[in-house]
Amino acid sequence: MAGTMAPEDAYTAAPFVPKTPQGLAPLREAAAHCRGCPLHHAATQTVFGAGSAQARLMLVGEQPGDQEDRQGKPFVGPAGKLLDRALADAGLNPADAYVTNAVKHFKFTQAEPRKRRIHKAPTLREAAACAPWLAAELAIVEPELIVVLGATAGKALLGSSFKVTEARGTLLEREIHGRPERLLPTVHPSFVLRADDREAAYRGLVADLRTAARALS
Repeated sequence: MAGTMAPEDAYTAAPFVPKTPQGLAPLREAAAHCRGCPLHHAATQTVFGAGSAQARLMLVGEQPGDQEDRQGKPFVGPAGKLLDRALADAGLNPADAYVTNAVKHFKFTQAEPRKRRIHKAPTLREAAACAPWLAAELAIVEPELIVVLGATAGKALLGSSFKVTEARGTLLEREIHGRPERLLPTVHPSFVLRADDREAAYRGLVADLRTAARALS
């Protein structure tokens, strides 16, 4: 087929990831130039993870949203504010966590220019293309626990058969990118914002995060 865009099976961020990054800063700088899949074309910028390389807790979401894409930081929109509140209510300090996403560019649909950009879930192939960045973050941060936020992050880390409804609130031990990891899946905070009974959904998220807090105590 004619055209310059790589076929989906060729998507990968691997050529853009430094072989031996000396910390998160050079990794973040390299990620700003990632062209591993077509999502970079429409997005404003790469949204890399944020937080300390010494964080004991890593939170992995799906992808940046509209506000994250504009500001270049993860979890700064409404879902991020709700997540911070839920972490605090569960006895975890949001400032002590490293937060990132399975996919580092905002995927959206837009009916017309200047119309609102509507979030569109990344494909498993797009998440797999971005996996080398997440593997590099895990190798540097070496968290004691990964909280997996939602189905897309769960499938990216735990495989395509992952169902958040079956696994949420359960401590799992798996090998992830060649490292033994402890993981706790839960819903993405955007699920709480969309829920018919938002208070009940919020209580469920906090209960799962309390399990995470106990695992780290």
